[in-house]
Amino acid sequence: MTNHTAPVSPVSHHRHITRNSCDCKMNFSEVFKQTNQLCKVSPDGKYLATCVQYRLVVRDVSTLQILQLYTCLDQVSHMEWSSDSLFILCAMYNRGLVQVWSLEQPDWHCKIDEGSIGLVSSRWSPDGRHILNTTEFHLRVTVWSLCTKAVSYIKYPKACQKGIDFSRDGRYMALAERRDCKDYVCVFVCDDWHLLRHFETETQDLAGLEWSPNGCVLAVWDSCLEYKVLLYSLDGRLLSTYSAYEWSLGVKSVSWSPSSQFLAIGSYDEKVRILNHITWKKITQFEHPAIIDNTKATVYKEAEKRPGVGSDEMPLHNITMGATLFNTQSKYEICPLPVQIPVVKPDPDRASPKIGISVLAFSSDSRYLATKNDNMATAVWVWDMQKMSLEAVLEQTSAVRCFQWDPLRPRLALCAGNTKLYLWSPGGCVSVQVPTEGGFQVQSLNWHCSGDSLILLGKEQLCLCYMDTDQEDK
Repeated sequence: MTNHTAPVSPVSHHRHITRNSCDCKMNFSEVFKQTNQLCKVSPDGKYLATCVQYRLVVRDVSTLQILQLYTCLDQVSHMEWSSDSLFILCAMYNRGLVQVWSLEQPDWHCKIDEGSIGLVSSRWSPDGRHILNTTEFHLRVTVWSLCTKAVSYIKYPKACQKGIDFSRDGRYMALAERRDCKDYVCVFVCDDWHLLRHFETETQDLAGLEWSPNGCVLAVWDSCLEYKVLLYSLDGRLLSTYSAYEWSLGVKSVSWSPSSQFLAIGSYDEKVRILNHITWKKITQFEHPAIIDNTKATVYKEAEKRPGVGSDEMPLHNITMGATLFNTQSKYEICPLPVQIPVVKPDPDRASPKIGISVLAFSSDSRYLATKNDNMATAVWVWDMQKMSLEAVLEQTSAVRCFQWDPLRPRLALCAGNTKLYLWSPGGCVSVQVPTEGGFQVQSLNWHCSGDSLILLGKEQLCLCYMDTDQEDK
């Protein structure tokens, strides 16, 4: 195993692009290699960690200089920063190994070998000093302490969509448990991992659990075969049960608003139901019709065209690029209503039919909710949570791969597996060509915690987009 400080690379040259129509600049870095889209910014926002096969590369976010280079024992399956940005966990699931690297002490390292029992998941505890490993077949969760080298075992973890969740303040861990053909929830205190509460849940087949951001309520939901969402207090009391319908595929996604005031439930019936935090009753539901009409929402449609084409078509909103730079321009048109949204008929023979609300994302101020309906793969829907109404629909030319809110501003970034980056804010939409060599296609993206830059991830490469945030959306 080798471990050293790499020679400092020259500062990356950024290409400057000016969006004249928005009076805003974007700088794109050169392209770097990455494997399995393992690329994460440290919680303090200073560093960028990237895995390339079995190597871990740590760069300075602002200059992209290499600060550390570590060599792992095998190709990395999962990589994660500790909460204080001092350590990096690299898990190699096929070898049952976890290696931990120190940013402050490059010569220090830790290796955890789960042996023949195997490894399917590895993650940090909120304090950044304990590692939780889930073994194959979910036989147990092993808690390893970096400080005392103590080991604790938690039995009967349930294999489900989201079986472990930490409260936002890092004090408690909720764990889904399955024993004797029944579902339970265990609440542990993260300081010393003692069991605080243990209670049976009213679920047939628990699929996931999630703390409200204020840590007061735990949402638990059943598998898609049973429409049921249960809300528990910290002491295990059942506060409320919600079920929208029976005898059909039910819950597909669940998300809390950052304010903890709303719980959004996405369902296979193509609707989002919003529960309020006082009565836990439904206050509204958002539908995703194939034809949008009778609404004040703005529908933006992406349109591609070659430079030099006449401009006698529909007015274009937020022109993004000068025609001299790129062969193909992508712009948004504001469509007059009614608008037909393309619908893909799901295959009924598939185990997970492409239908229903798979993604729910609240803006940081809880003002907006973005949704994706799987059988309308090219559309992103934005809802105003104050007016409880549809604000905008973005219809892309390709299926939307990923979208994420700016952590500080009501600004949504999305990508669609092509060479473009798209942004929505209350002020409008913009489409930006990523100016890289070799047709870099954006498969996913992540905001920097400052909201000043985006990490764009391709299949085997990454690129950073730095934003001029002087012009903030109000």
